[in-house]
Amino acid sequence: MDIQYAKRFDGITGSVIRDIFKLLTNPDIISFAGGNPANSALESDVISAFAQQVLAQNGTQILQYGQTEGYAPLRESAAEFYKRVGVTARPEQVLPVTGSTQALDLICKALLDPGDTMLVESPTFLGALQTFNLYQANLVAVDTDEEGVIPELLEEKIKAHNPKLIYLIPTFQNPTGRTLSLERRKRIAKIVEKYNVVVIEDDPYRDLRYAGEPLPAIKAFDTTDRILYCNSFSKIISPGMRVAAIVCTEPTLMRKLVIGKQSTDLHTPALTQAVMDAYLRAGTLEEHIRVISESYGRQMAKMQGMLETFPKSVKYTRPEGGIFLWCELPEDFNATELLTQATQAGVAYIPGTYFYTVKGAHHNTMRLNFSNASLENIEKGMGRLRDLFVAQGLK
Repeated sequence: MDIQYAKRFDGITGSVIRDIFKLLTNPDIISFAGGNPANSALESDVISAFAQQVLAQNGTQILQYGQTEGYAPLRESAAEFYKRVGVTARPEQVLPVTGSTQALDLICKALLDPGDTMLVESPTFLGALQTFNLYQANLVAVDTDEEGVIPELLEEKIKAHNPKLIYLIPTFQNPTGRTLSLERRKRIAKIVEKYNVVVIEDDPYRDLRYAGEPLPAIKAFDTTDRILYCNSFSKIISPGMRVAAIVCTEPTLMRKLVIGKQSTDLHTPALTQAVMDAYLRAGTLEEHIRVISESYGRQMAKMQGMLETFPKSVKYTRPEGGIFLWCELPEDFNATELLTQATQAGVAYIPGTYFYTVKGAHHNTMRLNFSNASLENIEKGMGRLRDLFVAQGLK
């Protein structure tokens, strides 16, 4: 059929992570490709108990249509939860959403017209890039180093391109695992004061810290109400429940987000919101985070230990938390082309090229996830990857 598709889909090929998952039907393949929490971190019995509790207490309301603005008790408990990162918000300034992906979608829907410029870190989360491209944004990359995005370069790009939006992942960034330093967080807040630009602070990994001291959110230094703080409960409680939130302290923008959500899904499922609220109020989340962080810390250390056995030309990040490591290989080494051979050898990863705004570059990079692999599989899978690299002549 000769179907006329929307131009917004031009050049959009879908999520490479989802496509790679199709290659992993062989159970012998050890995957470092996803971003899933460990199955052992998903407390099905705890969630089941909370679900029964909230249904018994308020089942009729929970099973009815709800307000687009969100389940009121969750807005309260989430606002309280965000105080721990220095984000002070009233419940009406918290919008529960159906996963962080919807948060990005609603913000783009409210603010972007085709051709509007956005600044993004280089590299950055490929799922976010797909969303921004669907809204036909003009994406301009800002270089990063070991302390995250470079504020001086960010300001230069603002002056040169007059962007509507800036997208940042400040803590244990996807894909690099790097964390924006405290001074840079303060500096970026000052830059936002100076220019008429909105910042998306995407912060889903911050609670998974295994070393060092927690840092306040960039939003904690916001004096303009132009920083949107986005946080998800996917990595610390359950990705399948699809509960996240946007903290928006600018009332007109919050109203735009709510109107945009009305035409998307009407409201995030009240049952999952109520379960998340019960979890936040139970007082057990801190202990759960501590337990899973201890496990993830061991997994990260194991993967870094295996990387030490790789050829010396392999460089990799050393984050204090999160769920990803980022590897840079010699310039002439193509990790993208090698993925097929890697899966044949029984191991998978995400080629780094997909995390950049410019297509067809940075083929010498890759992202590795350790949170969804056992210590045994990390040793086995990384051994396979090392042997493959050596066989390809890496030194």
